[in-house]
Amino acid sequence: MTDWHSHILPGVDDGSSNVEESLTMLGMLSEQGVDTVVATPHFGANDESATRFLDRRNEAFQTLSRSLNGTEPRILLGAEVRYYPGICRMADIDKLRVSGSKLLLLEMSMERWTEYTIRELVELASSPDIRLMLAHVERYIRFQSKDSMERLYDNGIMMQVNASFFNEAGTRRKALGMLRSGEIQFIGSDCHNVRSRPPKIGRAAEIIEKKFGSEFLNQMSEYGNAMLDKI
Repeated sequence: MTDWHSHILPGVDDGSSNVEESLTMLGMLSEQGVDTVVATPHFGANDESATRFLDRRNEAFQTLSRSLNGTEPRILLGAEVRYYPGICRMADIDKLRVSGSKLLLLEMSMERWTEYTIRELVELASSPDIRLMLAHVERYIRFQSKDSMERLYDNGIMMQVNASFFNEAGTRRKALGMLRSGEIQFIGSDCHNVRSRPPKIGRAAEIIEKKFGSEFLNQMSEYGNAMLDKI
């Protein structure tokens, strides 16, 4: 199982504060059946250049790697890229994709997206070098019109949701319905630490397996692995 959204790299954003915490989080993910975790630290173009961000991310990864013993989940490097108007013209945006793939994780604003925003998402998704995935879409889907969401789906834009969407009783039914209808492709823990926001993706997998069976989970994993094919 792959965790598509995490903040496990030490000291690079508001996620893990140090190597020890990162190792604990990785151990928790392993116990929950995760064999691959995508590290997606926050990136904002208004805060720093892509080059500076990548240097910081890679330094944190190297620091963590020196303490790994080989039993942890495989770590792939990516970013949770904050959307801003004009992002289609951003230089080096392809360098923020999940390593070895065309997947780009984009964090949107929690408001009703304008027509300009929808058009820009469609334009970004039309790039042959990018497969666009919106982060924790359950947070902002309620602000969007049905027509807007259908345009995104129709243009191949994929959706990632957090494990909490399935784990919380109040949203579980909607989460399962969206998964069944194909509106969700990826699930992430969005873990930040071991206290207030620990990884709980294993619980979500149990809920999905109970509802749809183990073969459904296997198909989800196979689809995700196909998205990680080398460019």
